[in-house]
Amino acid sequence: MARLKHVELRGQIVAACREMNVLGINQGTSGNVSARVAGGFLITPSGVAYDEMAPNQVVEMDLEGGHRGEQRPSSEWRMHRDIYRDRPEAGAVVHTHATFCTALACLHREIPAFHYMVAVAGGASIRCANYATFGTQALSDNMLKALDGRAACLLANHGMICFASDLGKALALAVEVETLARQYWHARQAGKPVLLSEEEMTTVLERFESYGQQGGDPEP
Repeated sequence: MARLKHVELRGQIVAACREMNVLGINQGTSGNVSARVAGGFLITPSGVAYDEMAPNQVVEMDLEGGHRGEQRPSSEWRMHRDIYRDRPEAGAVVHTHATFCTALACLHREIPAFHYMVAVAGGASIRCANYATFGTQALSDNMLKALDGRAACLLANHGMICFASDLGKALALAVEVETLARQYWHARQAGKPVLLSEEEMTTVLERFESYGQQGGDPEP
């Protein structure tokens, strides 16, 4: 029997999936997680409950869409594959059906610059990708357009997706985007949120370039 590759990273993916449910940004078997490896990526399998998932069930795929082993990859593998192809800085991808992100996505609403932390996703807004059927190349193509210059986006009538350099950062970004979606949702219930100007968001984005670096300004 061939020796299982990337054992530690597989375990981290399983742990991240379970953490998504604990954090309340995902539920059941919805959503999926992946991490880049040499020549491709590892991704959660299709239809396996996170509490029952084992590291050996995580699927290894190449960047052409091929996969190894008997387990089928998540139906959303195209989105993950295309992020790794298009964004060399991406080391991990998290896709969830987080409640407030999904609610806004069902309204086809982006998250605008109502709060400066919107810049955590890389721009002055968190866009909503146009709708396409789950698991299709059309959905992935729409996602890439919405991710242009961004590290996260909503997916119309579906959920959200984000990426970062590693699993921990990708999961943290997913939590932050859901928090922003919840805050924006509640702000809209009270009235029309006052949006920050384009000039202010440009300033924020510039400050975020040194965010968390040694000797820089305190964290926002």
